[in-house]
Amino acid sequence: MDGQDADGRLVAAGRAAIVAKVTADQTQTQTQAQAQTRQAPRLTSLSPGAGCACKLPLAKLEALFATMDGVPAMGPASGDLLIGAAEGDDAAVLRLDAERALVLTTDFFTPIVDDPFDWGRVAAANALSDVYAMGGRPLFAVNIAAWPGEGLDIALLGQVMRGGAQVAAQAGCFLAGGHTIDDPVPKYGLAVVGLADPDALMTIDRAAPGDQLILTKALGTGVVATALKRDGASGDQVAAAVGSMTLLNAGASQAALAAGVRAATDVTGFGLLGHLHRMLAASGAAARLTAAAVPLLPGAAELAAAGYVSGGTKANTERMRAVVTLDDAIPAEVAVLLHDAQTSGGLLLAVPPDQASALASVLRVQGLPAALIGEVVPGESGRIEVSQGPF
Repeated sequence: MDGQDADGRLVAAGRAAIVAKVTADQTQTQTQAQAQTRQAPRLTSLSPGAGCACKLPLAKLEALFATMDGVPAMGPASGDLLIGAAEGDDAAVLRLDAERALVLTTDFFTPIVDDPFDWGRVAAANALSDVYAMGGRPLFAVNIAAWPGEGLDIALLGQVMRGGAQVAAQAGCFLAGGHTIDDPVPKYGLAVVGLADPDALMTIDRAAPGDQLILTKALGTGVVATALKRDGASGDQVAAAVGSMTLLNAGASQAALAAGVRAATDVTGFGLLGHLHRMLAASGAAARLTAAAVPLLPGAAELAAAGYVSGGTKANTERMRAVVTLDDAIPAEVAVLLHDAQTSGGLLLAVPPDQASALASVLRVQGLPAALIGEVVPGESGRIEVSQGPF
């Protein structure tokens, strides 16, 4: 055995030990969290937004970055900086050498569920997703947290961080410290460093006409979170949403790389149509979608029809109005869900046509509700046409 193999086995053994330790503590952790949660205010009541729906609207971010034009550090990537701020992708990428590139991202948000352990799990999976969307694998991360110095038990933050640590361990990602501040509105997330092959990156600017669009997770986390905040979601609906949000995009990313996918993004706060628009605008192409093919979480359509729509989703709808054409036959609640501000959503993949069906099958074998939902077509950059049924 050479030194490199020995080092690799030591790292693998260390990560396995972390997973075993976190798993052994999980039952005790959840019991403690439930007891503390019963005595504390509902976490979702402490914030006007929930999860990625608390993002600044896309229109405001576009206006913000317009003011940064000409700032050297915010300019287009060059040299070993392969992806920077100007590219607007899911993460920054810095080439180390011909075979390795660092992927850097950060993501944090206000409580999306009332269970602190689950909130930590969701937030960690959401932050890690940016690395997977670029075709990388997470290496290590640090916590980012804001918590009221008075009035909210600090032990609850411990449960949040335990949830984050559990998901990081599942990803084989070391969690190494972090930073906390005193803030009346709780917030939690991760800054993550990953590793990728610079010649096999998945980026938002490589979608090409003919590519088939695959979505790997169901939509609806936004309406479920909004309904939970307003006491309108059932336990089963919340459990299904948490199950989706805590499912890592690792397997989907690996399968996409194996299929030769080079254009991808993850679907979060800007909704399916918002993130697709950004991919198409960067790629200089248009797309056609079939609304009936888009997978939805259990109960999501009913909750959308009942009016559980976040401010983030409404902002998405307004921003996309000029670039999206919706078929009149699409039910109103489905139209809402196409704009729904997701948290820890699936990957949106632009797949070479000869690989699309096989990749969708591989993803379904993984247990994902992956679906072929449309295709990239020539046309006005960023334009999306959505029909109820197949074109």
